[in-house]
Amino acid sequence: MTGNPLLNAALNAVERGWRVFPLLPHSKRPALHASATCPRTGPCTTGHQGWEQRATLDPDTVRRTWSHAPYGVGLATGPSGLVVIDLDTPKPGAAPPPEWADEQVENGFDVLFALSQRNHRPFPDGTYTVTTPSGGLHLYFTAPAEVELRNTAGHHGSGLGWLIDTRAGGGYVVAAGSVVDGRRYEVGRGGDPAPLPDWITRLLTPQPRPSTTPFRLDSWRQGNRPAYVDAALRNETANVAGAPEGSRNWALTRAARALGRFVANGKLDRAEVEGALKGAAETAGLTAREADATITNALNWSIANNPTGDAA
Repeated sequence: MTGNPLLNAALNAVERGWRVFPLLPHSKRPALHASATCPRTGPCTTGHQGWEQRATLDPDTVRRTWSHAPYGVGLATGPSGLVVIDLDTPKPGAAPPPEWADEQVENGFDVLFALSQRNHRPFPDGTYTVTTPSGGLHLYFTAPAEVELRNTAGHHGSGLGWLIDTRAGGGYVVAAGSVVDGRRYEVGRGGDPAPLPDWITRLLTPQPRPSTTPFRLDSWRQGNRPAYVDAALRNETANVAGAPEGSRNWALTRAARALGRFVANGKLDRAEVEGALKGAAETAGLTAREADATITNALNWSIANNPTGDAA
């Protein structure tokens, strides 16, 4: 160990087989530049390109670099064989988006806990963990060999959910020991990263659009019931079938909640609603497993929160 804590942090990461590169002092921004004009004696500070290609495992390079300036430690997740789940905290005044509004979640930790409950799996906290200055957590996992995962951002409507980002191929995280705005990233749980759980791998794996027969809005029978009920079924399934990527889960949740009130008052059969919504969701590009979980949760909520009987 040296008397330079940032150098020690970089060397510790390299000893684990994680590729590192320098960050601008007290910043999350890379200090590397792809230009051939960069000096050999130390990192450039004129841009932030080329960091993934130049992330290193060489201890001598690390010693030279971190003796040059108090750089933070960036960790290139893809080349290091890692997937890091970033559980963030909301900015002041931020509220959950509609698809999470009824889950009583307040931060990324709560959202991941809710996801683990939905998938009937334990919360994946038995792994190397770093606490962030904002009060968030970085959960480190070894990347699965069978699929190449990329970054996701929860606030863009993709990935795992609100306030959960993931860093994999093409991404990086600030390593433990780094200091940003005077606050340090600390190891919260030591040891080795656990393998990324299969259920999280499935949720993060890009799904091809199914090559199925397009969903037909007239394919559902009209029973002996009011016309407005059939209109609601057609309209809601149409909204789901045409939902763009990034809003499909919310469109499905909203449709199931809207139709659930007709299940509650006996105007629609639950199995019919589930079948119609599942067909529309698959047409939109969701997998059957994703659709089933969303439909079940949304219908259960709607039935529990709507009155029953003809008086409804």
